[in-house]
Amino acid sequence: MSLFMIVVLKSDDTYLFSPRMKERLIYLCIGGNLGEREANLEETRMFLNFNFGDVVAASSIYETEAWGMPNAPAFLNQIVLIKTTLTDAELLQEIAELEEFYGREREAGQYLNREMDVDVVFIGDEIIETEKLVVPHPRMHLRRFVLVPMSELAPDFVHPISKKSMEELLKECQDQSKVTKIG
Repeated sequence: MSLFMIVVLKSDDTYLFSPRMKERLIYLCIGGNLGEREANLEETRMFLNFNFGDVVAASSIYETEAWGMPNAPAFLNQIVLIKTTLTDAELLQEIAELEEFYGREREAGQYLNREMDVDVVFIGDEIIETEKLVVPHPRMHLRRFVLVPMSELAPDFVHPISKKSMEELLKECQDQSKVTKIG
C-alpha cells in the first residue's frame, strides 16, 4: 500500500498534510427496494462520482428478488466500478453518509427494506479483514444479485481468495433468486 501526501495551503499560510492512498479500483454493489429506485441509482452514481472518485464503469441495472427478505418489494441493483484515492476509513465514512442520506436503518441480524444500500464487493485484489471492513465481500459468492452484474461488468475478474472468475462463481452459485436485466 503506497501512501503519498497531499499538501493543502490554508489561507493563514499553515500547511495541512493528508495521507492518501494510491489510486485503487473498487467494485461496489448499489441498490434499493424503496422509493424511486431507478432515480436513486442514478443519483447514487452521481454522488459516487463527486465524492468517491471517477465512476469508470457500471453494469446494467437488474431487478432482483429481495435476498433473505420474503414478501419484500424487489430491489434494483447495479455494480459500479470506481477509481479512487480514498482510504478505507474515508470510503466507509462516505458510504455511511450516503446511506444515511437515504434513511438507511440497521438491525443486527436482520435485512430491512431500504432506499439505498452500498456494499464494497472488491478493492482490487486486496484481502482486508478488520472489524469494520471485510473485502472481498464475505457473502458475494452466494448472491446472484451481485454475481450476475459482476459477471456482466468483469467476467474474468478473479476472486482473490477462491481464485475463481466471476463467471465461474456465478455458474457454481446455488442461489435461485430471480435476477432480471432492465437497463
